[in-house]
Amino acid sequence: MAEPSAPILVFDSGVGGLTILAEGRKTLPQAPVIYAADFAGLPYGTKSEAEVAARVCGLLGRMAERYQPRLICIACNTASTIALSMVRDVLEVPIVGTVPAIKPAALVTQTGVIGLLGTGATVRQPYVDRLEAEFAADKRLIRHASDALVPLAEAKMRGETLAEGAVADAVAGLRDDPQAQDLDTLVLACTHFPLLADELRAVFGEHVQLVDGSQGIARRIASLTQGQDFAREGSDFAVATGSAESLTTLTPMLERHGLMHAAQF
Repeated sequence: MAEPSAPILVFDSGVGGLTILAEGRKTLPQAPVIYAADFAGLPYGTKSEAEVAARVCGLLGRMAERYQPRLICIACNTASTIALSMVRDVLEVPIVGTVPAIKPAALVTQTGVIGLLGTGATVRQPYVDRLEAEFAADKRLIRHASDALVPLAEAKMRGETLAEGAVADAVAGLRDDPQAQDLDTLVLACTHFPLLADELRAVFGEHVQLVDGSQGIARRIASLTQGQDFAREGSDFAVATGSAESLTTLTPMLERHGLMHAAQF
């Protein structure tokens, strides 16, 4: 049984994992949390599978040793679809991954036409092929690599004004695809993308449902920690690779998520 003060470690390449943290707070508000962002490795979606796997396994190994978490959530679709099984092989702590929400999307679509926005690395993964075959074989799933949305989400969280049309340009390939004419459901297969929900609704229309896996992940974390005691010995905080400047500009946003200080890792 974990010590009551043992944290849940939420890991992402940047700030996208805060969408998972926000859902987790609703389910387990009493749980101590460390949020870890790999700004030095951002973006993951344009890297090779070997690069992502080596980086994620190495970082999480060191973080697990330093912080002794009771559970690690890889709040990144790209890292999860590539490295989840490898991380589970090398660490004894329970690991919860983040995978594209194809199953719930298939349950809610009325037209049977589903779009999937993810990074280039995510949309090409065999794991996504398996999810499609298992849960959406009788649907039309249209994948679109939208790596440009990641820096836009990061910029928005820093309080920057996005260039007019930037989000629309990043998803134009899906919006304008003739096969997507009857699209009514959109899977946000990157934890950064819910941060741009308003902008995506403006592009695709209010009739298109946006689906992500954050609620299911929060339920999974709650299930794996059921019956455990929680006790904070201090404030929740964030750690990050990369420059101190990256953390400084995000301080107000981190505080809004209950992360009261931040440090370089």
